[in-house]
Order: sequence, then structure tokens, then C-alpha cells
Amino acid sequence: MNPSSGREVLVVDDNADLVEVMAMTLEDAGYSVRSARNGQEALDAVAERMPDLVLLDMLMPVMDGWQCARELRARYGRRIPIVVVTAAEHARASAEQIGADDVLSKPFDLSLLLRLVARYVGRAADSAPVKDSAQPA
Repeated sequence: MNPSSGREVLVVDDNADLVEVMAMTLEDAGYSVRSARNGQEALDAVAERMPDLVLLDMLMPVMDGWQCARELRARYGRRIPIVVVTAAEHARASAEQIGADDVLSKPFDLSLLLRLVARYVGRAADSAPVKDSAQPA
């Protein structure tokens, strides 16, 4: 793996198909992507190398997203932006409880994923500017 170029995203989700789609989309946009299947793997990945953003599912085996986010905040404070990626009904309230920076509700449009990631991570030179007003309510 290449060292972080200032555009590295850690995708944490136990759904391999979703991780693959997210990784391909982000890599095509110029981001470096690593993945973890649960919160414990995410903590290990962050200890190995600090990503620029964590996209964190909440419902996973071994260690869920709530436990992982609490541990990330305890270890690293707010140095790593965390975006909760979930289909949970009260996602925003849960995200606020764990100190997440944002929420991406499943299912989501890939263009929304790219806009959200660009908000927190340095964009590739050929990326279009982010327009917050483009995000649906």
C-alpha cells in the first residue's frame, strides 16, 4: 500500500459488496482507500496509519460502530473526521452521541458519497468544487 497522500479514506463496513463499490468510486476520484470489516480491524488500521477520514458503519460483528467511534475519539480526539454510514432510523442522533462529524444514510447516491468525502478530505486536482446546497434534505 502507498503511504497516505493526504487523501486516504478508511471504509469500515462488514458488507463486502458495499465496501467494493465505495472503494472503486473513491479510487476513481483520486482517493486512496483502505477497508476494515469491523471496529476492531478499524482501530488496528488507524494505529498502523492515520487516515484522513473514517466512513463507519454502525452495525457490525466483533466491535460495532458505536464502540469503535468512542475508542477512536478516546485515542485520537477529533484528529480524524468520522462519518457514520448507516441505515439506522435515528442515525443523526446516534452520530451526535458518539461525536461523529456527519452522517451518510443508506442507501445513498455515489455522487453524494463523493461530495461528503470531499468536504473532509483533500480533493483530487480534477474534482469539481463542493456545493453543500446540492445535498438533499
